[in-house]
Amino acid sequence: MAKTRPARGATINRESARFNLPERAVDGDWLDDREIVDDGPAPLRTTVTVETPRTIITRNSSPDIGFDQSINPYRGCEHGCIYCFARPTHAYLDLSPGLDFESRLFAKPDAPALLCAELGKRGYVVQPIAFGTNTDPYQPIEAEWRIMRGCLEVLAETGHPLFITTKSDRILRDLDLIAPMAKRGLIAVMISVTSLDRRTAMTVEPRAPAPERRLAAVKALSDAGVPTYVSISPVIPAITDHEIEHLIARAAQAGARSVNFIPVRLPHEVAPLFRAWLDEHFPDRAAKVMAMIQSLRGGRDNDPNFGTRMRGQGPWADLLRTRVQIACRKHGLVREKLVLRTDLFRAPAGAQGELF
Repeated sequence: MAKTRPARGATINRESARFNLPERAVDGDWLDDREIVDDGPAPLRTTVTVETPRTIITRNSSPDIGFDQSINPYRGCEHGCIYCFARPTHAYLDLSPGLDFESRLFAKPDAPALLCAELGKRGYVVQPIAFGTNTDPYQPIEAEWRIMRGCLEVLAETGHPLFITTKSDRILRDLDLIAPMAKRGLIAVMISVTSLDRRTAMTVEPRAPAPERRLAAVKALSDAGVPTYVSISPVIPAITDHEIEHLIARAAQAGARSVNFIPVRLPHEVAPLFRAWLDEHFPDRAAKVMAMIQSLRGGRDNDPNFGTRMRGQGPWADLLRTRVQIACRKHGLVREKLVLRTDLFRAPAGAQGELF
């Protein structure tokens, strides 16, 4: 019986040609035929490499994104969501945005210390810091590395505001820090729930927690007084779009304050990965799905333009927005402007700013 590879999101592991990097060549030895020799593919194991950046806070000036500062404790993400717009960042490392992105991860254990140093710099301006904007800070390796936990401890001690986006109920491990910060108006959480169907979720997001576990996390956070929101992003035409109303109903039932969505985006290498994934898992509707996505994206696989890249365009985009708005009104979910307190911030002890 042939060996099977553990479930992953991407079906291919092709290197990026965007930076003219040389492709891996076949050497002609037995390793090139190891799947035949070993009667199947070798197990794809997750590896973690330590990364030592000099700074940890990333600044953003995009008009489409509602935050100025963000932190990503990890590069790559084992959740393996096929649609992940962060996949192309692995091409910068001469790695594939496909399976490499899901299995060859990078951790930044110095992040809490770097964060403390940056918060203590003279002239630092307090603005909420967003976590989970690129890769999930509560992906499986966080259980061991606890980098997100360390950053939370720094922010709790200094009274600094933050916003967390995740699709993992592992966030409840840190409720002892999150709940007191919520009482001080310092934190809000967004939980991503893209499908309620277990089979669909396992295919789209193979190593992420089951949908019911995420909704249970929404309820636990809400019951603890944490401002909690639900993202049903991305909405994938002909695969998850029929669930919009049900997703919003369940989010409201769990205690979410509001719901947002973004039509699926396929930047750079994500588009061919997504097409290959469609051919593997949804061959009966692959052409239909891509036709609808191109309708949303001005006739292309992806629209990179500010103003439309997060919203989509055309009748399909208008219909999705209308459905979300109607469902939110029905369940009393109103879009609110999130304001976190910045006046409670105190620089870390011994910081440069305290000397002046």
